[in-house]
Amino acid sequence: MSTLFTKIIAGDIPGRFVWADDVAVAFGTIAPITEGHMLVVPRAEIAQLTEAPDDVLAHLVLVAKTIGQAQQQAWSAPRAALLVAGFEVAHLHLHVLPAWDEASLSFRNARSDVPAAELDAAAERVRAALRDQGHAAHVPATLGSPAL
Repeated sequence: MSTLFTKIIAGDIPGRFVWADDVAVAFGTIAPITEGHMLVVPRAEIAQLTEAPDDVLAHLVLVAKTIGQAQQQAWSAPRAALLVAGFEVAHLHLHVLPAWDEASLSFRNARSDVPAAELDAAAERVRAALRDQGHAAHVPATLGSPAL
């Protein structure tokens, strides 16, 4: 059975893509903890962190690092945070978000009321920073497509 993220990656459900390669994609969450909160997701359906092959997990972390660097640039954030929980969707995903303090890194701070235009703008800021940092080859041609 396809997961929600598999459907987003396939284009069956809209997504705000900032990164795509053969192994992983990154797209904006619809319930950001901070502005610019992105999810790094393997294309393969892997249920959780402990089931990921080492090479896939290493790749996801490197993509998360790159996304975090773009977020730090785009929001002048002192840190990029990485959270792995996975309770909401049984498809491995890394939460990457610009961070200013540990207190704000709680899923209780997630907002589900962010207007679509603001989510789009945040994704575009990350996409622009990725291009600026030399990663244009992995920034999808359009916000709504995981294809390069």
